[in-house]
Amino acid sequence: MDVDWEAHGWERLADGVGRRRLPRWDATAGLVLGERAVLLYDTGSSLAEGAELRAQVTALTAGRKVTHIALSHPHFDHVFGTAAFAGAEVFGAVGADDLLGRAREREELRTDAVRHGLDAAAAAEAADVLVAPRHVVSGEWTLDLGGRQVLLANVGPGHSGHDLALCVPGAREVVFCGDLVEESGEPQAGPDAIPARWPDALDRLLDLGGEDALYVPGHGAVVDATFVRLQREELARRFSVA
Repeated sequence: MDVDWEAHGWERLADGVGRRRLPRWDATAGLVLGERAVLLYDTGSSLAEGAELRAQVTALTAGRKVTHIALSHPHFDHVFGTAAFAGAEVFGAVGADDLLGRAREREELRTDAVRHGLDAAAAAEAADVLVAPRHVVSGEWTLDLGGRQVLLANVGPGHSGHDLALCVPGAREVVFCGDLVEESGEPQAGPDAIPARWPDALDRLLDLGGEDALYVPGHGAVVDATFVRLQREELARRFSVA
């Protein structure tokens, strides 16, 4: 797939696979191109950021639209742009659908976004039209994008109660980890984190990707299996988990 990722501010990871490090919170958005479908992994921190991603995908793919969205976990900087992609099929870890559909949870996300510096009007707008996943993944779900199959894997809980990874097979497998892995700072454990289960979630990521995979954190540069394993051990020590 002949795509000039870098010309549009994206990083090429493999044939038909790229990611963008979004400004401000350095959150990752991933993109996987198939012959019939286009999958976006996470949608940014606002409707404006989602619209920007939509325009970039259109430019990258000569007019194609995002058909599938996978949400790594239900935090504002990864899900607030979803409503910008009308008609896309949205996937999330089981339970994320219920959580993002509740008015109280939407209000908590709005409050969290404002606390982290998102404009109050932009946060309210995104929370009002927040899209909950229609398709929920309790174990693993294989998607056929046309000439390419990808795996959605519910590997959590860990960073949140609803962590969904994306595995893209290839000459070198690409594993989108969400915030289960962070490179640009210490992994953040908020009130919805499940610290006792987090190391196990990283073990599952390593089992899925193996030693040679590229692991794409929710924030920061692409890492390898050694980095993930070391972060797993650091988290186990931090939270006193065997």
